[in-house]
Amino acid sequence: MRKKFYVIIGLMSIFLLGSLTSNAQVDKILGIWKTIDDVTGEAKSHVKIFKATNGKFYGRIEKLLKDPADKKCTACTGSNKNKPIVGLIFVNDMKAEDGELVDGTILDPANGKTYHCTISLDPKDSKKLIVRGSLDSWGIAGRSQTWIKLD
Repeated sequence: MRKKFYVIIGLMSIFLLGSLTSNAQVDKILGIWKTIDDVTGEAKSHVKIFKATNGKFYGRIEKLLKDPADKKCTACTGSNKNKPIVGLIFVNDMKAEDGELVDGTILDPANGKTYHCTISLDPKDSKKLIVRGSLDSWGIAGRSQTWIKLD
């Protein structure tokens, strides 16, 4: 009986430790990131990844590095049409799962299109973020950008 108790306690500890590790990975995703254009390699903006009160994660454009600060999202549709790009929440409804952010969307202000999104830390460098936008929810047909941690 005592042996079963220790086995159960051991399994619960492993589960809890794994859960804490996943949360720690997601916590490292929060903060300010410099976006890097995947085509030109140039820095484009500063983005803040944050957790909202609803428990989901979002990304807001804080600063444009190449375009004028008052640039508007003319290609956007709906409520984002002609909104200033600075302050625009363009990463939406992400959920934490296994140390990354999944099941949300990302808006490309350049073309106004919305894509499925996953966000994860680079396994080789925790100061780099891999952001993947794709046409499909599996992430097969899409492209990735690497963002650099600022804070």
